[in-house]
Amino acid sequence: MKKTLCVLAALAAVTNYASAQSSSVSIYGLIDEAVVLERGGAAGPVNKLSSGVSAGSRIGFKGTEDLGGGLSALFLLENGFQADTGALGQGGLLFGRQAYAGLKGGFGTVTLGRQYTPQYLTTSFADPFSNGSAGDSVNILQATGNAGSRMDNTVKYATPDLNGFSGEFAYGFGEVAGNAGAGRQIGAEVGYAAGPLDVRLAYHNRNNDTATTTLASAKNTLLAATYKFAVAKLHFAYGIDKGPLSSPLRNLANPYNYAVAPTAASVTTDSTDVLLGVTVPFGPHTILASYIRKNDKTAANQDATQSAIGYRYALSKRTDLYAAYAVINNKNGASYTVGNAIETGSGDKALNLGIRHTF
Repeated sequence: MKKTLCVLAALAAVTNYASAQSSSVSIYGLIDEAVVLERGGAAGPVNKLSSGVSAGSRIGFKGTEDLGGGLSALFLLENGFQADTGALGQGGLLFGRQAYAGLKGGFGTVTLGRQYTPQYLTTSFADPFSNGSAGDSVNILQATGNAGSRMDNTVKYATPDLNGFSGEFAYGFGEVAGNAGAGRQIGAEVGYAAGPLDVRLAYHNRNNDTATTTLASAKNTLLAATYKFAVAKLHFAYGIDKGPLSSPLRNLANPYNYAVAPTAASVTTDSTDVLLGVTVPFGPHTILASYIRKNDKTAANQDATQSAIGYRYALSKRTDLYAAYAVINNKNGASYTVGNAIETGSGDKALNLGIRHTF
């Protein structure tokens, strides 16, 4: 009850501010609902209605203030929720999707708060499914921020456009007393866009040390590119994962009931990833497809592949219907599951049928 009252109070306060400063503050959101059919897990088939399948359901508040001389202040607060139950997302955090403030000028943009990692944003850029629905690349290409796709306690700098070149640098404080390096994160991305070609290179380094333990860092490098032809867009990504927890499983509940259950440390060290995809839009229709291969470089050789196909139909600029199907082929005791933007999945196959509306 107290949590609900806090949410309502925060939303009311921001809404009142928006009314007083309508030229600089806006409210936006997305509601996504889908029927999800999961198959292949040891517990048996799962049929359910889920929220945030192709993209997480959310309500957000963003604004800017002109400070003069080309400088402006900005903020963004984004709450995630489950429309099927009304529950808060991201483990019950009030603004668990994003929460930051910053300054923007000719030098670029500096923001402070809870933000997406450059690695995750590059993965989403490369993925035809934009890290959502059954075809979600994160089923295999898992992000390594301290909050998955996000970094807490982060200072991020983004350059302005420099004749097609751009970049981001992010630093996340570990905030461990007596050890400035423990838990800290560093992320970076550089990109170049010209005509139909868009190329990005991202890096993420997460220090796995804690106040009481020492563990090697997780390091991820990801090269991604898209190329637009007249009738289709091609997608490509190649990733290199090094060190403990550099490619964590989404589902650690032993979904296939292996005699030796997978653990976070045992299966998430050195590997490489390849993604190939295509997007074909025509009129209100869009066809999506992707193929992903995980090449495990450890002695266990737990490789996996994912094949996915999807379809979207735009009812309007703000509302679309979608369908997506994906299947994972696990090798040598690999334990990857077909999830979606909000769920880890329970088996090696899943079908989604849903609707998404933005406002």
